[in-house]
Amino acid sequence: MKHTLIIAEAGVNHNGSLDLAKQLVDKAVDAGVDYIKFQTFKAEKLVTKAAKQAEYQQKNIGKEGDSQYQMLKKLELSPEEHQLLIEYCNKLGIKFFSTAFDFDSMDYLHSLNLGLWKIPSGEVTNYPFLKRIAQYNEKTILSTGMCDMEDVRAAVNALYKNGLSKENLILLHCNTEYPTPFEDVNLKAMEALRHEFGVEVGYSDHTKGIEVPIAAVALGATVIEKHFTLDRTLPGPDHKASLEPDELKAMVSAIRNIEKAVDGDGTKHVSDSERKNIAIARKSIVAATNIKKGEILTEENITVKRPGTGISPMRWEEILGMKAKRDFNEDELIEL
Repeated sequence: MKHTLIIAEAGVNHNGSLDLAKQLVDKAVDAGVDYIKFQTFKAEKLVTKAAKQAEYQQKNIGKEGDSQYQMLKKLELSPEEHQLLIEYCNKLGIKFFSTAFDFDSMDYLHSLNLGLWKIPSGEVTNYPFLKRIAQYNEKTILSTGMCDMEDVRAAVNALYKNGLSKENLILLHCNTEYPTPFEDVNLKAMEALRHEFGVEVGYSDHTKGIEVPIAAVALGATVIEKHFTLDRTLPGPDHKASLEPDELKAMVSAIRNIEKAVDGDGTKHVSDSERKNIAIARKSIVAATNIKKGEILTEENITVKRPGTGISPMRWEEILGMKAKRDFNEDELIEL
């Protein structure tokens, strides 16, 4: 049966606190996801000190004066905190991985032998970044927010050129707005990516609610990534566009149900569960009135009613004009 890889994106929703990060792990385990993902970076390697916050970041944090650097510096996790989180995840039986945003962080994550990489949408045009990850030739997920097909094509070609094999690439359709307006989701673009590149595709979701990732699974997504938080009212850039724990759990449950629903062989046939209802729900030809032996069967003295244990109404034209072989009482199933 299909199993969608569900990634709970904790990202920086720990607000720089190891305790909050562990609570996020607890909630991800309870929801039943496959992976919990964090972000690994050094602020000074990621942004200039003068880089401004995105509009959504300013809105969500409420500190328009802060630069990206000031915001991100508070959200770093140290190598020691990474190690403690990994140990905690192992203890609880959930897989840990993280997105690197700079070479030093990439080297550190490589030393952990996680075997899985995530290229965020903001790095799609970062050739040195793509080259470094491609050289590992490990399973690599590429988000395609803010991209047109030419951007994706260039990134994919860079990855292949530098050593990533096609079977190790997964493309995620994505829209980089927090939250994404539903009218901008363009979920059919996921299928366009599959058709264009012939690789696994999935969806990284930033909409409010859980409907769109569920729909993505119905359309064939093999990976779903979704931000989550302990509380949407917490301060921080991503909380407001994230699911709370109960919502994450509901999304996972719904996806697992959808997996079963789309797992059939595609042929139209009677299922085992519905077979028993055929006789109950379908109809038979029955006597509409009392009928005497030898009487001609007409549209006035026969009709169609449940149950479906007698002659099928699909033989209606055949039965009309026949003579009754015996007496029939009203509502009695007609027999030949």
